[in-house]
Amino acid sequence: MEVEMSDLKAHSCEACSPNASKATEEEKQQLHKEVPDWEILEIDGEEQLHKVYKLKNFVKALELTNKIGELAEEEDHHPVVVLEYGKVAVSWWSHEIGGLHKNDFILAARTDAAFNDMQ
Repeated sequence: MEVEMSDLKAHSCEACSPNASKATEEEKQQLHKEVPDWEILEIDGEEQLHKVYKLKNFVKALELTNKIGELAEEEDHHPVVVLEYGKVAVSWWSHEIGGLHKNDFILAARTDAAFNDMQ
């Protein structure tokens, strides 16, 4: 997997099969620089990108949730999204490989862009 540093949200996701490689430590460090507000957490033995967005009410939180759903469907790559009043928690990781792939960082950047567009 080649890591290019540029506007990550403009990158296309690549098809991820069960035999795809997880991002290396070096790749994760480079890619994480483009989405520094995202935490890399290990949950049930799998690394995931996680972030909580704070919004002013339930309607705005639902709007962001729907935008994330559209992103997920466009790429056929689905996160965990938890919707609460004024808050949306998102976790991206590649289920097929049980960890992080460049695609997860791309979608984290796109999620940030969707949030920023709402501001």
